[in-house]
Amino acid sequence: MEKKVVRDVNVKGKKVLVRVDFSVPLDPQTLAITDDTRIRAALPTIEYLIKEGAKVILGSHLGRPQGKVVEKLRMVPVASQLSQILKIPVRTTKDCIGAEAEAATGELKGGEVLMLENLSFHAEEQKNDPAFAKALANLAEVYVNDAFGVAHRAYASTVGVAKYLPSAAGFLLEKEVDTLTGVLDSHIPPCAAIVGGAKAKDKISLMENMMRKVDSLIVGGGMGSAFLKASKYNLGGSALPEAENEVAQRLVERSAEMGVHLLVPVDLVVAKDYAPKAKSRVVTVDEVPPTWQIMDIGPRTVTIFTAKLRKAKTVIWTGSLGVFEFPGFRKGTTAVVELLSKLEATKVIAGGSIAEAIEELGFTDKMTHVSTGGGAALRLFEGIALPAVEALPNK
Repeated sequence: MEKKVVRDVNVKGKKVLVRVDFSVPLDPQTLAITDDTRIRAALPTIEYLIKEGAKVILGSHLGRPQGKVVEKLRMVPVASQLSQILKIPVRTTKDCIGAEAEAATGELKGGEVLMLENLSFHAEEQKNDPAFAKALANLAEVYVNDAFGVAHRAYASTVGVAKYLPSAAGFLLEKEVDTLTGVLDSHIPPCAAIVGGAKAKDKISLMENMMRKVDSLIVGGGMGSAFLKASKYNLGGSALPEAENEVAQRLVERSAEMGVHLLVPVDLVVAKDYAPKAKSRVVTVDEVPPTWQIMDIGPRTVTIFTAKLRKAKTVIWTGSLGVFEFPGFRKGTTAVVELLSKLEATKVIAGGSIAEAIEELGFTDKMTHVSTGGGAALRLFEGIALPAVEALPNK
């Protein structure tokens, strides 16, 4: 990474504003955090700053309050969880800017941690409003961006603040950028990419960039349906927009031109309704009943996909291979995850749905890297620069 990292700047005794991505899932009734992975991912930067005697000021969004104060999206539960992890008090403010926030940051001592209120309570945050960015900058002497999950967004707290303070990347941001760019540019062959999820038209740049650098491309989930439609198969009730069919057809042609081995499903799990306990059965790709929904890849497809993956030395995976949120339709994704957990290879996982699936299955520690960012990771795989990274100074 060519940008300055927190170790490259003097933070001793200084007020350091750290943009983190603590938008964690909350239980709707108790507001308890159900998964603190994103909080723990930022610990190396936070603990480094504490050790250096910095006055740590954390800023994050939580959920989507759309520029309004939403009581259920206050940062108090997040601060409480972080306090338990760090084993030190983590105070909060009632707003992220203004007199109270300025007073609270002014009272901080070296090694103490303060969490600002939800940045997205202000509509100016997502508009990258200069006045809002300046108000945040006024709270600190140094700015550190460790929020990879929103690095593809040009917000006041991810881009604007960097114009007003000495700035650097945190250790998580550095790790994510180095790992995700490195796995495409300097991997050990053969390299297989698994692309699942939906909306083929949104991933055309991603797949075209991957085709230049991988040996085989495995396609499933909604993406797999688009490719099957491009091959003239009937999708039953899983209709796709014509634009997605055209994109898939283009990608089929591109893979042939570039010599990339393209693997698509040969059988599917289909259900009468899009529901967790819907009646289902396995069919070949040319036997999808009218009105039935495609829910997962079938057992023969799993065999073909895993046979290819066993030979890989590098695997990149984004997007689940079926409707993982329904327990009855996660066999395909689970089978591939279980194979990768035993595979001696570099295994990089990116994209919210598949990262959550691997976490739920308990195999996160069996992967080389599981990214904390969905959209940001996909942008890097497309070869597109991230605004929040571009905003930081070079070393």
